[in-house]
Amino acid sequence: MTPASPPCSESGLLAPEWARSGAASETSDHAYLRALLDAEAALTRAQAALGLAPAEAATAVTEAAALDRFDLRDLAARTPAGGNPVIPLVADLTKVVGEEYGAYVHRGATSQDILDTATMLVAVRTLGLALADLGRTERALAGLAAEHRETVMPGRTLTQHAVPTTFGLKAAGWRALVLDARDRVTRVRDSLPAQLGGAAGTLAAFRAYGAQDATALTAAYAREVGLAAPALPWHTLRTPIADLAGGLAFAAGALGKLAVDVLTLSRTEIGEVNEGSGGGSSAMPHKANPVRATLLLAAARRAPQLAATLYGSVAAEDERPAGAWHAEWEPLRELLRLVGGSAAHAAELAEGLRVHPAAMRRNVGLTRGLIVSERLSAALSPVLGRARAKELLTELARRAHTEDRPLRELLAEQVELKDIDLDDLCAPAHYTGFAGTLTDRALERR
Repeated sequence: MTPASPPCSESGLLAPEWARSGAASETSDHAYLRALLDAEAALTRAQAALGLAPAEAATAVTEAAALDRFDLRDLAARTPAGGNPVIPLVADLTKVVGEEYGAYVHRGATSQDILDTATMLVAVRTLGLALADLGRTERALAGLAAEHRETVMPGRTLTQHAVPTTFGLKAAGWRALVLDARDRVTRVRDSLPAQLGGAAGTLAAFRAYGAQDATALTAAYAREVGLAAPALPWHTLRTPIADLAGGLAFAAGALGKLAVDVLTLSRTEIGEVNEGSGGGSSAMPHKANPVRATLLLAAARRAPQLAATLYGSVAAEDERPAGAWHAEWEPLRELLRLVGGSAAHAAELAEGLRVHPAAMRRNVGLTRGLIVSERLSAALSPVLGRARAKELLTELARRAHTEDRPLRELLAEQVELKDIDLDDLCAPAHYTGFAGTLTDRALERR
């Protein structure tokens, strides 16, 4: 006896990066079905607007294309037979419309016209939510950058303390990446096109049904669905998908940069920041894990591979591809979900991030003053000569470690430096370069 199939679920049990986000709703199977129905109804309305179908047919198809009239599970079960969900959907929609106007359902189109258009609708709707959350993120980061313009912290290169920087500049850098992501995603979203080409991209069936101008029909369809009008059918010209993949992958990576820095700075032994509401541990009651940053980084790790599949599908053969098109669907949906969920997590992270200037000051002193050795080298070389300055600082750096003494104290013992203002030279806050100016410049960007 064959066991009954388990119920389909999109609960996101193993997808905390996007579960319960707006992106989860806008990319669900129900959302795709809604977009498919929107695409079908818009096609009939576009033909009616050009006199290629009765106005009554447009009304009938639009009214019939209601989500609650279709059985999603049944459509999914019948999809493998034709390789895409449009085929069973057209059959069901035609039946719902009825005999009088059923012939105007999907007239002249091919399955890829409808599914590509629906995918663009799903992308536009999901990206609208993501962009709103990116806006929340950048505003919160702008506030942190302004508040901590002068907050000194260790600058780290190759995991080690380098020279002092400010937390304001670091937050301004995070914001710059978020704005870069926003701009790229906005450009992509606003350029996403409808798809209309018919069986092999020639619009032949539409001409057979009376269309006199391919441009007019495509433009009318694009207006009806609220997408850009393409210059050509793009069944195997996958620039829109590649552009979308690139914008999404970059956005995931940009938010991943914020995440990886927060994860580093919130380590117990560093403690310079922490999430406002960390997650708990199943075994260790004392832990408050940086969960949002963890989920952001997980998404950033996954996004490039998903984008790679979409880039691989650019090499699509003939006028309609076998496999290349089909390979896009799930990776693209997952990218949309990851970025949509990540944008929401990033907004919560940035808005709730707690900054600990005292810990930053403590950590600046961990190298016993050696964090300003670059400044000392520049200042002492004209006084002692370059070779002597290097020799002296190398020796004092060694002694600072072995004797566990501050560099400032060791410098004060050097007779040849008795006329040097060591307090100024050894103050980390006096060696942040143009960090404040750079932060101000970054915050001018809107």
